[in-house]
Amino acid sequence: MGVYQFRLPDVGEGTAEAEIVAWHVKVGDVVHEDQNLVDVMTDKATVEMPVPIGGKVLALHGEPGDMAAVGAVLVEIEVEGAGNARAAKPAAAPAPIAAKAPEPIPAPVAKVEAPAPKPVAAPQPVAVQRTMTGGKPLASPAVRARADELGIKLQYVPGTGPAGRITHHDLDAYAQSGGAIGSAAPAYATRDGVDEVKVIGLRRRIAERMQESKRRIPHYAYIDEVDMTELESLRAYLNATKKADQPKLNVLPFLMRALVKVLPEFPQINARFDDEAGVVHRHRAIHIGIATQTDNGLIVPVVKHAEARDIWDCAREVARVATAARENKAAKDELSGSTITITSLGALGGLATTPVINYPEVAIIGPNAIIDRPVVRDGQIVVRKMMNLSSSFDHRVVDGFDAAQFIQRIKGLLEHPAAIFVD
Repeated sequence: MGVYQFRLPDVGEGTAEAEIVAWHVKVGDVVHEDQNLVDVMTDKATVEMPVPIGGKVLALHGEPGDMAAVGAVLVEIEVEGAGNARAAKPAAAPAPIAAKAPEPIPAPVAKVEAPAPKPVAAPQPVAVQRTMTGGKPLASPAVRARADELGIKLQYVPGTGPAGRITHHDLDAYAQSGGAIGSAAPAYATRDGVDEVKVIGLRRRIAERMQESKRRIPHYAYIDEVDMTELESLRAYLNATKKADQPKLNVLPFLMRALVKVLPEFPQINARFDDEAGVVHRHRAIHIGIATQTDNGLIVPVVKHAEARDIWDCAREVARVATAARENKAAKDELSGSTITITSLGALGGLATTPVINYPEVAIIGPNAIIDRPVVRDGQIVVRKMMNLSSSFDHRVVDGFDAAQFIQRIKGLLEHPAAIFVD
């Protein structure tokens, strides 16, 4: 018998290290060839690490959240034959990191050729009692649906799955133990305890990118109100008369087409700023990022070449990439390369926001709620459908005057939507 040392491979794109996100084996497990041992996250994606040989796991090196250098030993496996290292004493193996293998978590898988690592969405850490994801307890859609049917509030259910994931068994145990059904916990009951949630994987990557954006970019915010009455009337007409194979239109496709018309006048806004090299890359192509909330956190899939899409195609592509992101099926190329981003709270609306720029872009646009408001037109008070349009700009690259002019041009097109379709 020998010992095979499984080392972190070079996953490409100049990656020198990766973060350990979740183990899928424990010491003592017998693994087979091509079985996934561990998920690791690089700057670009989270990838599975399949083992090229079968055997018994002797040791795991590192815990979720640790960084591992390319070439570092991740797992030691007892194998038939000589292996590729000296045999290690099983007694020296560290204690198992997880008591049981995690339940599978849906994850996006990028298109790569075997036997290269397969990108997937980051699973949650294994070291907490209950993990909150995007403000919600971690649970599968089926568990959420069953909890709704039973009237159980998931935030009160202790999860026993990986990373505190709530399972069907947890729902049964909660109900059988007298957990409140059809209502939340007693209104005046005391609650004790603290949930410790280790920030790793995608959540840590989001935090790092937000921190980096605010640290490096002097944000300039600009908000103006837009009369959306005519656009909403046009949108309702187009949705009522659309063909069966055409998607339903919301505000985003109109805003995207307005951006396509105006950005050529402001090339410094359709740009990415490499501040370390001191170079602004002004892009001719318009690749619009669509900030999308998912169970794994905020992800920005990209609608490529919006300049070459009509309003229906914009709507169709937004729906496609957003759905792929929410279902963890977006390819790596669909999650990178944006030149400007739109962020919208959708049905939540809100009066105004001050969005954080998607570094290294230099601008982000945020439509807010459309609300019936009294306004003065021609000396008369009338009710119009009004929306505040929020925006943030990198003040190193975009002057305040130019930012205001840009938003005013967008406003003009949205208030006179026929102009969006005039070349």
